[in-house]
Amino acid sequence: MAITFHPEAGSILVCNYQTGFQEPEMVKTRLCVVITPRLRKRDGLCTVVPLSTTAPYPAEDYHCTVAFERELPRPWEGQEKWAKCDMLATVGFQRLSPIGVGRGPGGQRKYIYPKVTADELLAIRKGVLCALTFRELTAYL
Repeated sequence: MAITFHPEAGSILVCNYQTGFQEPEMVKTRLCVVITPRLRKRDGLCTVVPLSTTAPYPAEDYHCTVAFERELPRPWEGQEKWAKCDMLATVGFQRLSPIGVGRGPGGQRKYIYPKVTADELLAIRKGVLCALTFRELTAYL
């Protein structure tokens, strides 16, 4: 189910990178973190950073961890993820959906809407600056 609204910065969603991208770009469905607020005259778009369940080797200044208080549903298990800040993308809402957790008693789909903490969002934004080779600007965040 694609979203129809601009999610808040820090929201965690599922992003379908399978269409329109080619390796070595991101080419599978992944969790992602929204890093931008709604921008005027840019309806239907937001910038996201993908999350990985695998720790990078070696970890760079454009990687950071995101911890979850509660376990996420399959296939997103595990309480720690890695933000791949060097793989940011501006995507259309049709690629984004909330995290599904099954169906309710009446058969309607149920979703969760987790968010990263303010400190984690700041670390991700700093990681993006480092990935773009603007490391010196992290002092202003």
